[in-house]
Amino acid sequence: MNKIFCLMGKSSTGKDTIYQELLKKSDLSIKNIVPYTTRPIRANEKNGREYFFCNEDKVKELEEAGKIIELRSYNTVKGLWKYFTADDGQIDLEKSNYLLIGTLETFISVRNYYGEETVFPIYIEVEDGERLTRALNREKIQKIPQYEEMCRRFLADQKDFSEENLIKANIKKRFVNNDLKETIEQITSYINLNK
Repeated sequence: MNKIFCLMGKSSTGKDTIYQELLKKSDLSIKNIVPYTTRPIRANEKNGREYFFCNEDKVKELEEAGKIIELRSYNTVKGLWKYFTADDGQIDLEKSNYLLIGTLETFISVRNYYGEETVFPIYIEVEDGERLTRALNREKIQKIPQYEEMCRRFLADQKDFSEENLIKANIKKRFVNNDLKETIEQITSYINLNK
């Protein structure tokens, strides 16, 4: 049976970059799982690559079909945004290993759905001051920067990824992203060891 590796961490830890780099590695032979969101698309994002950007009608359609594995709702400064993972045919564990990017809640729900022996965590850490600097720099290049939402997300991550929550989720292995190349090499070894 193949595996699902769930990449997670607080905002601005480099998850998106690491995710894209891991998917490029031919030696991993790993496929991505694209989650869904109702939030607006950001500059440099593409529908179907980072997320499937959808509306409430699509959420309702997938819910009614019993296809939603996990769904999170955030009351942002721009309104209610939903993020979710769906059992929409992307995953066939008989054929491939997969990489999913998400939150601690995503990991727990996907692990509960597919089983502990199938779903492995990849938790990324970066010192909070560095994360805040990265978040600010990323927001500055947006067509319409949303600094208030950036701050809300930063503070919410402190609670969502608290030590208590990480211990409850049985997250033991952590990858500190101070050097991107080294972090990717460490994660590559971890995936190869566990797939």
